[in-house]
Amino acid sequence: MKRFVVAGAMTLLFASASVPARAMDPILPFQDVQQGMSGTAYTVVDSSGIIRSFDVDIVGNMDNGKGSSRMIMARARGPVIEQTGGILQGMSGSPVYIDGRLVGAVAAGIKDMTPYTFFITPIEDMTPLWSMPDTKNKTHLHTINLKKVAEEKAREEALEKEEARKKETKGENVILNRLMDVLKEARADIKAQAAEDKASAAKDVETETGTKAETEPEKAGEAAAVEADQAAKPEKDGKATAPDASIAPDDEADAQPAADSGEAKAAAEEAQAGDSKDKQPVPGEKKDVLFLSGFNQAGIDFLQKNVSLGQKFSLLPMGAPGSGDAATTRYDATLEPGSAVGVAIVYGDFAVGATGTVTAVNGKDILAFGHPFLHRGNVNYFMTDARVVGTISGQSNGMKIANIGNLIGRINQDRETGIAGRLGDFPSVVPVKVRVKDTGLNRDIEYGARIAYDEDFLPELSGGIAYAAMSKTSDTLGGSTANVHFTIRTNATSNGRFERSNMFYNVADVGQIAVGELMQAMNIICSNPEQESDIVDVQVDISMESGRKTATLLSAVPDKTVVHPGETVRFTTTIKPYRRDKETLLIPYRVPDTAPEGLLSLDVRGGGVMPVTQLKLLQQTGLDLLAQEDKTQTTKDKLQSLKQAGRNNDIVIAPGASPVLLSEKEQRKAVKEAAAAAKRAAEDARNGSRKFSFSVQKKAPQTGETKFTTNYIIDNVIHTSLQVERK
Repeated sequence: MKRFVVAGAMTLLFASASVPARAMDPILPFQDVQQGMSGTAYTVVDSSGIIRSFDVDIVGNMDNGKGSSRMIMARARGPVIEQTGGILQGMSGSPVYIDGRLVGAVAAGIKDMTPYTFFITPIEDMTPLWSMPDTKNKTHLHTINLKKVAEEKAREEALEKEEARKKETKGENVILNRLMDVLKEARADIKAQAAEDKASAAKDVETETGTKAETEPEKAGEAAAVEADQAAKPEKDGKATAPDASIAPDDEADAQPAADSGEAKAAAEEAQAGDSKDKQPVPGEKKDVLFLSGFNQAGIDFLQKNVSLGQKFSLLPMGAPGSGDAATTRYDATLEPGSAVGVAIVYGDFAVGATGTVTAVNGKDILAFGHPFLHRGNVNYFMTDARVVGTISGQSNGMKIANIGNLIGRINQDRETGIAGRLGDFPSVVPVKVRVKDTGLNRDIEYGARIAYDEDFLPELSGGIAYAAMSKTSDTLGGSTANVHFTIRTNATSNGRFERSNMFYNVADVGQIAVGELMQAMNIICSNPEQESDIVDVQVDISMESGRKTATLLSAVPDKTVVHPGETVRFTTTIKPYRRDKETLLIPYRVPDTAPEGLLSLDVRGGGVMPVTQLKLLQQTGLDLLAQEDKTQTTKDKLQSLKQAGRNNDIVIAPGASPVLLSEKEQRKAVKEAAAAAKRAAEDARNGSRKFSFSVQKKAPQTGETKFTTNYIIDNVIHTSLQVERK
């Protein structure tokens, strides 16, 4: 009986775990495609997830010679096409077959003309994508899938509960219980064997190619274990399930609605009348579409204006995921020609991407779209499965609406003829968390997203996500004050992290300026000329309050006007907050050790106000000296400069550009005023007055600069002076 149970269990496991990989379909070469041929194309057009077919008639081939993209002109017909109203955005990539041989991918229609005529990208021009160089995704960080760890822990706990329940049944159904135990042992054996086999294969590859496949053994073992689990898990009807990503059942875990289809390649001009030679499609004026999730209209407007993607594409919202949605990472996903597939550069509470159709599958390698996504060559993007919602057709064009769902792999090529990727491999990512507190609305919301590691998009998209989080939490960003603190964990700094805090106000939209320093820091890190920087994660904390928290400097009176190098002077400084009472601050200032004898002119200004010295220097020379200095700085130097830059809510006392001449009488008066102000300040301090503040000077003796932090944005500059005497 024991041998029978073991044999039966192992048969069940291997029957499910050894899901055959789909082989590449036979190809019909471009030169063999002739006018008048008829074929069939495949795609998904509704929420059933069923791959439907429509008829295709070949009109003719277009080949403009060396270096030009070849295309096949065709017409679509049949019930499915009548239902959709023609070839739509989102059908890109749909495979076209003639006599069972793959011809290519639906790629483009003709702008503002019949939606039934379209162009096919030959499959021969797409398959080279699989062998193109892939040097992306090479950061030194090892990704840990926290969600998968949590799922495995939950599965182990469920097994432990099941074992405890079996003991309580006092031996009932002993054979079934023993079978479950054997299945559990077999899963472990399969996982270990798969990992060992994969490690051996990876070692052979490393020996031959010199590359290192670090994570493949682990992924292979995990996939085998997941497949074994699915084989042993009974469904509601008592049947075992096999992985299938092409058709999503209703009771499957909810996928996160996110970016959508939007991949019409480029519209084309109509062939000239009487011209016997067909013209190749050329880009039309209308932008292609990128679909967004989680962004409100203010967030979309920000991306449209401030992110390069927004200037190349029309951005269309598809709504944010509901609270019950839970997208997952699928290690066992499969696709087939005609399946819906997604590609994303941002994934999570905010998402940016597109969906289309799979053209070809060869094992775990896939081809799709038949035209570029962003046309960026070797890339590092998310591959997802996708759920079609439905189609929308217009008079001359339309769109297939779909939502990206679970992470299933990585897109590594984004070329003229399409996109390519691999199931089960996953991109390097930068997790971004943004927590926004709005004191007026009593809201405290945390958002999370993952940005595929692309150095060109990381600065823009991290700022866009932070802005969208602010606008969604606070409803309106006009006339508001924001305190922003962000931390970037990266090897671009000596201590492994970069932190920066600042305070912002803007009458129109505070978010536009509040995310600027985050984008600046990310741009410095991503532009590292020495090496590609690793970024572990980005954490942004923002506190919002309605109203204006600015203040104007009224006076800064020293407690003495004749000083020596290295001596400390206390400035009694008066500020007038917006629509509040005046406040008195006592700010210590250390005279530079290198200060020359004579009059020392000082600027007392807000940290965000440009020093007069820099303004005068730029005016005199007419040169952008700051930009020139940037070119000679290292990445660490640039980050350090940004970190030490004055904050908007700092009062900075530093040497000024020109002397402020005081007569002897004015100097004596200033000394008396300083003494009186110091006396009043001391009394206020003893009486616990809230209008008096004192801070220890921050160390910066070599620059002769002191920074004093306040609760207001200081919006102006005033001038004072000291008389320096050397002993």
